[in-house]
Amino acid sequence: MRSFSLIFKQFSRSVLLIACFAFLGSYAHAQGDAAKGEALFKAKCTACHKINQVLTGPALGPQLTEETDDKYLIKWIQNNQALIAANNPKAVAIFKKFEQKGMTVFPELTDADVTNIITYVRTEWKTEQDAAKAGPAKGGETATESGPSDVVIYSLLGVIVLAFIIILVLNRVIATLERLLSKGSEVLALETAEVGGEPVDRLAGLKKLAKNKKLVFFVLLCGTLALGSWTWVTMWTTNVHQGYQPVQPIKFPHDLHAGAMKIDCQYCHSGAYKSKNASIPSLNVCMNCHKVVKTESPEIQKIYYALGFDPKTQKYDSTQTHPMQWVRIHNLPDFAYFNHSQHVKVAKLKCQTCHGPIQEMKEVYQYSPLTMKWCIQCHKRTNVDFKGNAYYANLQQVHDLLKDGKKVTAALMGGIECGKCHY
Repeated sequence: MRSFSLIFKQFSRSVLLIACFAFLGSYAHAQGDAAKGEALFKAKCTACHKINQVLTGPALGPQLTEETDDKYLIKWIQNNQALIAANNPKAVAIFKKFEQKGMTVFPELTDADVTNIITYVRTEWKTEQDAAKAGPAKGGETATESGPSDVVIYSLLGVIVLAFIIILVLNRVIATLERLLSKGSEVLALETAEVGGEPVDRLAGLKKLAKNKKLVFFVLLCGTLALGSWTWVTMWTTNVHQGYQPVQPIKFPHDLHAGAMKIDCQYCHSGAYKSKNASIPSLNVCMNCHKVVKTESPEIQKIYYALGFDPKTQKYDSTQTHPMQWVRIHNLPDFAYFNHSQHVKVAKLKCQTCHGPIQEMKEVYQYSPLTMKWCIQCHKRTNVDFKGNAYYANLQQVHDLLKDGKKVTAALMGGIECGKCHY
């Protein structure tokens, strides 16, 4: 049994070494991080370029695949105007080829950033090419043979890792069996031991503890406190939906729009500055960009479907519209009045004060508890800024009138504002 265990241990070490070498080998040619490159590509490049289609600029997939000089590509993307001014042959040729249209320079991108973008574009283009080759051949054409795909490589690595795990489990089972065999006689003796001709009472220790009144009282006290605390917390958090994250009809990534692209919240939620509600943005706001940006995305196709928009003809069909049924996340009780404009315009609070790090959320969830206690604590610690604020200037005027004993009407106190009655 021990020799068999030793063989398994030696074999498992060999498999581990092979798996490590295979894993390192699969990354030997990696030059950048495609995931980081995707975020940068969406933020910097999608206004003019697509991977597989000509937009304002050329399709980047074939261009970056044909051009293998990455050092030149990095210099071109960071500052192509400098290369053209220096009469670089490649740069001048590209400049003339595209009818002398200047490309935006990106000096803020580091060499690593540009490498990540190039890696992402090449990876996506290779994936699309592999998918096209994997499809059925047309007109008797035979598909071009290519090397093993990434799926095959990762499948082999998965089989190696799975075999290694199975070997480890078997090794542990063998070791456990060895211990049981060595202690078998002792276990058997304990089970059959007799004291004065009577079997051993295994519950004797527990019975002894149960007779200890101090210990019993202590256990009951701790149980009562724990149960009471759980009951209090459960009742206190009733109808508090902190962390609530419903599934929305469109997966809108706030981390991309508000985070990577730094789009102001009020570009979409325009009501936050001037009304009680922040308002759900119209899909037409989305179409300001997504008529040309990321048109192939399934999520963008949902917007086209809801608006009855045909991306091929660039026309709307009002008979084919469908309502977009968003699910509300932040709900206040009907008796609680909250005015966005009062907090955003008057108090000059940022959206993150209540909604949390919205610029980092892949999908929005309720960050704050939105309880009365939470609101009161915020009101207690927030200082009021009277300078340059028309709202507080009006209150100061009212106070001065009261000091002088003059007449103060309800209108001066905001009594004729629409929100006083209609909300």
